[in-house]
Amino acid sequence: MATPVSKRVEKRREALRAAGLRPVQIWVPDTRRPGFAEECRRQSRLAAAADADDCTLESFLDAALSDVGEHED
Repeated sequence: MATPVSKRVEKRREALRAAGLRPVQIWVPDTRRPGFAEECRRQSRLAAAADADDCTLESFLDAALSDVGEHED
């Protein structure tokens, strides 16, 4: 026999499905895992080094920012 909570959850899910939605499951990194912060730092250093090696990146970003500023209301 379903509990009141499970009935409410089932009703809510049915309403969402009726609205054209469907449930999905996604997996994300576990931020509590040992080594997570160090891996973030490692990847950040790699990205920063790649950006530093790209001599055209800064001018591209400046041009993009300028373009966004021109289209603001």
